[in-house]
Amino acid sequence: MKKTCLVILISLLSICGISGQKVAIKNNLAYDALRTPNLSLEVALSRKVTFDVQAGANFFFYTTDPTSSSYKNKKWSHWLVQPEIRYWTCESFNGFFLGAHALGGMMNVSGVNIPFIKKHGVRMQDHRYEGHYWGGGLSVGYHWILSNRFSMEASVGWGAARITYDKYYCTTCSEKIGEGHANYFGPTKAALSLIVMLK
Repeated sequence: MKKTCLVILISLLSICGISGQKVAIKNNLAYDALRTPNLSLEVALSRKVTFDVQAGANFFFYTTDPTSSSYKNKKWSHWLVQPEIRYWTCESFNGFFLGAHALGGMMNVSGVNIPFIKKHGVRMQDHRYEGHYWGGGLSVGYHWILSNRFSMEASVGWGAARITYDKYYCTTCSEKIGEGHANYFGPTKAALSLIVMLK
């Protein structure tokens, strides 16, 4: 995975260096609020088209009651990569944009109710689910220029994802009790980002 991310990063920087276009490095404050450290890199491909790659990971644990038995504990652990192609109505890195994004990653979730999961009998809060997901969606957003180097951006997206998982009884136990898949339909992106422009 690290090699793949490095290749993508080098490719994007190469494109940027060859074309002399703008590059933006971003941090999504909405993900930070969910304790998910993240970073995005966006490059201008033309006057109205940019390519953005966001990556984030959360390896933190949440527990409602430290004295409760392990099957009642909550866990939310995941990583995510989300590439997106954007079309800007005015010019790149200025004003409104429409986007199409893909997403993929892995998860390890227990005791947390994830809305919009579409599968009969799957209740994420009842057991631990460990697996991977992939999907995509459409987004819309707006970019505010604050100065020569700094900007802010807000965007939301909606789409679908396919989840493949192994099912376990509780957060800490290792006994596998099943496997399966589920579909997710709902928000796939929510961002309020601080941006540093590199020229």
